[in-house]
Formats: sequence, C-alpha cells, structure tokens
Amino acid sequence: MPIATVNPTSGETLKTFDAFGPEEIERRVAAAADRFRHYRTTGFDERASLLNGAADLLEQDAPDIARTMTTEMGKPVAAARAEALKCVKAMRWYAQRAEDLLADEHPAEADVTDSGAAHARVHYRPLGVVLAVMPWNFPLWQVVRFAAPALMAGNVGLLKHASNVPQTALYLEDLFRRAGYPEGCFQTLLVGSGAIESVLRDPRVAAATLTGSEPAGRSVASIASDEVKKTVLELGGSDPYVVMPSADIERAARTAVTARVQNNGQSCIAAKRFIVHEDVYDTFAERFTAGMRDLTVGDPLDESTDVGPLSSEQGRADLEALVDDALERGATALCGGARPKEYERGWFYEPTVLAGVTDAMRIHREEAFGPVATLYRVGGPDEAVALANDTPFGLSSNVWTRDEEDVRRFVRDLEAGGVYFNGMTASHPALPFGGVKRSGYGRELSGHGIKEFCNVTTVWHGPEPDSGTS
Repeated sequence: MPIATVNPTSGETLKTFDAFGPEEIERRVAAAADRFRHYRTTGFDERASLLNGAADLLEQDAPDIARTMTTEMGKPVAAARAEALKCVKAMRWYAQRAEDLLADEHPAEADVTDSGAAHARVHYRPLGVVLAVMPWNFPLWQVVRFAAPALMAGNVGLLKHASNVPQTALYLEDLFRRAGYPEGCFQTLLVGSGAIESVLRDPRVAAATLTGSEPAGRSVASIASDEVKKTVLELGGSDPYVVMPSADIERAARTAVTARVQNNGQSCIAAKRFIVHEDVYDTFAERFTAGMRDLTVGDPLDESTDVGPLSSEQGRADLEALVDDALERGATALCGGARPKEYERGWFYEPTVLAGVTDAMRIHREEAFGPVATLYRVGGPDEAVALANDTPFGLSSNVWTRDEEDVRRFVRDLEAGGVYFNGMTASHPALPFGGVKRSGYGRELSGHGIKEFCNVTTVWHGPEPDSGTS
C-alpha cells in the first residue's frame, strides 16, 4: 500500500511520500534508544511540562489538524475537531496524574516481615523504546492515548502509522518537537507494513502496542513473542447493544444511531449488533431505522454532514460484500443497503439497518466496519446474553435497562472489556480500555494503561545489622 493522502470524498490522490529506507530507520531507532537513556532519568515535573506544552499546541492547532484528518480519512470535520480536543484532555490528565499513578506502593509491614524484609515496596520504571502500530480511524486519538502515558512513564516512542494518514503522522512528530521534547523522544516512521518486523525484532525496541485488525495483531504478537517482548493489542469489535423492556426506548433508539455511525461507522467500539427484547422490538426498530434514515450523508468538510465516506475503496467493497451476502441469504434492509445514488465519486455508503440476520450470514460473525447495523429480536435476558456473546470479539458492550437484576446479570455474564449501561461506549482517560477474546489483551488509558509499559519492580530492604560494640 503506498504511503499517500487519498481523499476518500473524491478518490483523488493529493500527496505521496517516499518510505524511509534502512539508513533512516536505523538513524531513528538509534536516536530513540540513545534518548531513552537520558529521558528515563527526568522527573515527573519536567515530563508534565513537556506534555502540557504539547496539549496547548494541539488545542491551538485543532481546527487545522481536524481538516487534515478529514481530508485523509473522511470523518466529519466536527468529529475531527472533537477528537483533537479529546487528545488535549488526555494529555493534561496524564500530565497532572502520572506521578500519583506511578507512585511507589508499600505493602503492609505485617505482610512482608516473613520475607525477611525490614520494608519493601513496588516501584515502576519505564521499559524503553515502545513501537506503536496505529490505525487510520482515529488518527490522533489512537496515538495520543498511547503516547501520553508512555512518555509520562519515561518511555520513548516510535510511531508506525497507517499508510493513508501520513500527514497526520508527521504532524504528531512535529507537535512533540515543537513542544520541546528532545530529539528521539517521539518519532514517526514512514514505512510500509513490511518494515514492522525488523523494527520490532531490533533489540533496542523493548515493547509494542498495536490497534488494528486481527491479522495485524496476530503478526505483531507472534513476532514479539518470538523476541520475548511485551505487547498490548486492541483489535476488532462487534459490540452488542442490548435493549430490555424497562429501557427508555426513545433515548435508547436515539443514542443507538450515534453509537452505530460514529466515525462513519468505522470504530471498533461502535455498537454493531442491536439485540432487542421482543416486548419493545417493534417500537425500537421503527425509531432506530427512522433515525438512521434521517442522517445527512455528504462532504465531511461540511459542518452539517453526519456521515462521510468510508476511508477507502476497499473498505467500502468489504462492507458491501457483507451486506450483499446477508441480503442474498434472506435478511431485510429496513433502510439503506446500497451506495447513495447522488455520489458518483468517493467511497460513500448509505446508513443501513438489516433485520432477520441469522448465523448463516457472514455479517453475524464478521465485523462490519461502516454505517451498517444488524437488528435481532430476543425473548429474554438468557437469549440476549447468549447472542451478545456469540461472537469471536469481546471489546465492549452496551445495555439499556432500569432493572437492577438485569444490571447484575449482564455485568456477570457479558464477555467484554466494558459494560456501558444506558449510554454508548466511549473511551475516557480515567477508565481502562481494552477487550477479551479476539479483541486483544492488555489495557490502555487510566492507571492500568500507564503501567502496561513499566517494569514493575520489587524493591526489598533487609534488616539493618546489629550495631553492638565489640
């Protein structure tokens, strides 16, 4: 895949970039390793000052970088601005809290005296150079939610971004440079996917984090395992959105539209499978479908647009194949199901609701990465849980209910990294984020995320020798 900005609204290639050669890759890896030896010794105050500086610059740059993101991958420009400001929030959150999150932990003396210790503690030290392999769908947020905690912990970063967002990738390197980070702290590698293995195998690279597809995750995990290196993986999702009889159906249906089409439907944590109790199914389906049908599809640089194009021609083709397979096997499109007739150029697809989906259809098992929802009718909580868990993924989940017994049941039984009640899944700096099953492992964000790339070190002190005189 070429490293290029290709406008998904028009299909026009706007700018291409040459991939770095072996010499430049070596220079950057060496710079990262050299910088880590010094940066790891900096204090939290210095790191916080640098990260707050980057946050201030990003806040000023938000309108411009938002347009760049939209031009590169097609998200509505209002959502792109919101993404930039969310990154600002996360940077400031970690700048303020990292020292407390990584403070030494002191077990009770009574718990360690039988180890022979006078006292003991747990200390967190940075691992080193962390390689981040990041996707195009949230081209700022995915990077910052790795970089902010990693840099505050004393690590340094190498970014291999998706090849269709090179200008955003280069902006991120420049952002940290302008904020005053020393050379080597955060660098972008303009390389194709074929270069990842050699970088990851380099002994100067300590660990890796990847957000992306399951095949990409398998590849990185396999290489890192062979090299005995730590990884964090956030892969695909096919999140359930369960609606029970006690729910506020109006709110549930209105929120469901946003939950499905956020980022043009190209989000791992977007709700994708809508599992509705038969007592409220007809009402929910009518309101949800009406909301999806009323969305404005169009130029993502237009402030009034709700849904822009998919990021690539191949992405649209993959989505079409899933929908066509479902329709051929008996599903019904309550709305959408095709390309908008008014757009001959660009990679647009209509917001779509499919009913009558069965396990014989590919879309029942595979992740639909675009504005396509599948609608299911269930008879009770047992059936809802079974259907929600009938997926290889386990990233997050949404449940609408006002019944406390439902709450206990779904928290206990849903196979997911998050359960969001009466609202839609959204990542937040203070809350851990990640999945189970084929959605990956490890956690980003919160105190859990900042500790993922730390050496959790036991510090043990023996008793002082007797000071008697001879």
